[in-house]
Parts: sequence; structure tokens; C-alpha cells
Amino acid sequence: MDDQGRGPGPRPEDEDRPTGADTVPPRSAPLPYEGVWRFTAPAVDASVPQARHAVRDLLLRQGVPVADDVVQGLLLIVSELVTNAVRHAALLSPMLAVEVAVGAEWVRVSVEDNHPYRPTALEADHGRTGGRGLLLMREITRESNGMCDVEHTASGGKVIWAALPLKPARG
Repeated sequence: MDDQGRGPGPRPEDEDRPTGADTVPPRSAPLPYEGVWRFTAPAVDASVPQARHAVRDLLLRQGVPVADDVVQGLLLIVSELVTNAVRHAALLSPMLAVEVAVGAEWVRVSVEDNHPYRPTALEADHGRTGGRGLLLMREITRESNGMCDVEHTASGGKVIWAALPLKPARG
């Protein structure tokens, strides 16, 4: 997997830090809740709630100081991404990977599969009952002042990620 599935977005090791002669040196040790966790799951329907619960439990267990509305957004994003991998990639990718990276100010979730198709967000079509997961992810990310992207992996698959600030965006 390229870049350990984390792409160019925010991650624990490159938090926004000022540079220059009059700046504070970077922290020497990570905060207790910082880190990267990764787990794999079969590309089956049962993995959707399992992934959501695993991410929620990880954030609680690590004591990540994340706002409730950010957690709810992250869990919805995880559900949508795992659902997409199950529905659209399972034939070529019987396993998927979920990664959670937590920095001092960001939490990033990503889902990786081995299917080469790079999806695009559909526009809202009120006549359809599905197909808006990436649009929803993009909207949650935008409202939170976060970032999201879809990238190819070195193995020919893809990783879809979203990074949100730990504190909610101020209205």
C-alpha cells in the first residue's frame, strides 16, 4: 500500500507546525492518544457495523478528545466507506482494511480495498435510494473543515480517506 494508506492529508506525524527562527520546537513525544491503528475485515455486510463499532471503541479506549458531533460524522463516514467496499469491490477484493490515524488536532479514517475502480461522488438524485455515500462523506468533511480524497494504492487498489479536526468547526 502506498504511504501506508494515509495519502497526503493530515496525519499524526505532520500536524500543522509553524516554521522559522521564532517558533516553538516540535513536541518531543506524541500525546497519549496519538497513533495509527489498522484492522482488516472481510468484504461482507456484517463488517459495516463491526467497523463502525471498532472505530468508536478505539476512540473511547485511547481517550481521544474528540467532540461528539465529530465522532458521529466519522462513524457515518466509516459506515458509508465500508458499505461501498462491500457492495462494489468485494468480487475483486474479498478483504478490506480500515485505518484510524489520530494526531494532536486531527482524526483520519480510511478504507482500502483492492478493486481498481476509483469512484466519484454522485450528485443528489432524489429518485434513487442509494449512491450518495461519497457525496455524504464530502459534505460531512466540508462542514467540519476537514479533507477527504480517493487515491490509488501501489497494489492497484484504492484508499478513500477523510480527516476531520478533533474539535467541531465554529459556525
